[in-house]
Amino acid sequence: MPIETRIHGAGGTVSQTAVDLGAEVVAVPVSAGPVAPAAEVAASLPFTLDELLALHRAKGEPGEIVATQVRVGDRVRELLLYGVGDAAPADLRKAGAALARRGRGRTALVAGVPAGDLAAFVEGALLASYEFKIGAPPARKALETFAVLTEAGPESDAPAIELGTVRARASALARDLANTPAREKTPSWLAAQAEQVAAEAGLTVRVRGEKELVDEGFGGLLAVGGGSSRPPRLIEISYVPEEPADRHVVLVGKGITFDSGGLSLKPNEGMKTMKTDMAGGGVVIAVLGALRALGVRARVTGLVAAAENMPSGSAMRPGDVITHFGGTTSEVLNTDAEGRLVLADALAYADAALDPDVVVDLATLTGAAKVALGLRHAALFSNDDALAGALTRSGAAAGELVWRLPLVDDYRDGIDSDIADINNIGRGGYGGGSITAALFLREFVGDRTWAHLDIAGPGRSTSEDAEITRGATGYGARLLLSWLTA
Repeated sequence: MPIETRIHGAGGTVSQTAVDLGAEVVAVPVSAGPVAPAAEVAASLPFTLDELLALHRAKGEPGEIVATQVRVGDRVRELLLYGVGDAAPADLRKAGAALARRGRGRTALVAGVPAGDLAAFVEGALLASYEFKIGAPPARKALETFAVLTEAGPESDAPAIELGTVRARASALARDLANTPAREKTPSWLAAQAEQVAAEAGLTVRVRGEKELVDEGFGGLLAVGGGSSRPPRLIEISYVPEEPADRHVVLVGKGITFDSGGLSLKPNEGMKTMKTDMAGGGVVIAVLGALRALGVRARVTGLVAAAENMPSGSAMRPGDVITHFGGTTSEVLNTDAEGRLVLADALAYADAALDPDVVVDLATLTGAAKVALGLRHAALFSNDDALAGALTRSGAAAGELVWRLPLVDDYRDGIDSDIADINNIGRGGYGGGSITAALFLREFVGDRTWAHLDIAGPGRSTSEDAEITRGATGYGARLLLSWLTA
């Protein structure tokens, strides 16, 4: 569902802008310390801002808000003193989010913003305004208009506001795709969404249906999707820059539109969030849709391996052997380790047919990654130190953090199979479930420069925190866009 809040730059003073817009709320930043600003909008107050901050024992921390009332023009408005910490990008992202949440139910809010990463501030505000609701609208609708004033002025601010808006809307699209209930979200529905995004962004798209998957040997997708009445799809989206490309990047996303676990059935509690098991695929679609607006110079191909993992008489069974695209075979020891089976097909296809310079895959792959790193860091695996470093830096800049884990060669024996090339889940005695899953994927990338992001932890959230909202988070969209535009 599109973010309804609109952010724009404004000139002049906070007071005049508030009068012009009829804003109910005005806001001024407070740096760590706290350091009270010289705010013209507070001139009519019978006390100083320092006294107000001292009364509330404020510290100027990012996201902290102290409120009072002030007369501006012919009416009383709410004045917010909002903390920005040291005005680092993460501080401004959190501050923007706090203001947007405080502005819910209001028509307009005017805020002075300190020098710093204005795009991060915009991202925080817009993503905190996101909501996904089926049925009656929420009691307090999102803030409609958010006007920002900086020392640079609206003309200079426009590119940063546009950058933050594009990245936030990409994340919101990824959230929408993942939050959509699985009853509606079939593999063919996900392909149709990709086609719509491609049409709007000037991209080309090819969707392989069941017959093509059979003819071309995509055994992983067919096996995982075989238990569902709603057949799998392989979605291929292509972006070609207007000027000659400086490299070819392939992004691969896990697109399991619902994961019951198959015959290795999950308990009910484990299924409740499984509509979001295609979060990686949703991010790939959203990222591809934003590339032209950001002028990305790389050629980028997105692959989404979409299937529904269901139990039935035609479902894959423990003990089955799958022949993947390209001929590698895998023994299925657990049908709930299905994500790696569909990713294997897409990775093998990318290596054999697309000739990329670099491949990055994104998947809500293992609970082990959540155990290791919690809910704020993705697990990063890579066969290339430079790529791992670039993704780590981009994640830090975008507020989507990663932690690199090792591809332990000694664990490779854990995915040996007695009857196939490999098996789909590490044998007992090895542990490191996220590592053995990454080692499985490595078998399909050939000699390509490759990275794998296991986003099982940060891909979904049960609570609001800064720019994060409940449900799907869109994790990875801002990281990848930061990396591709670096």
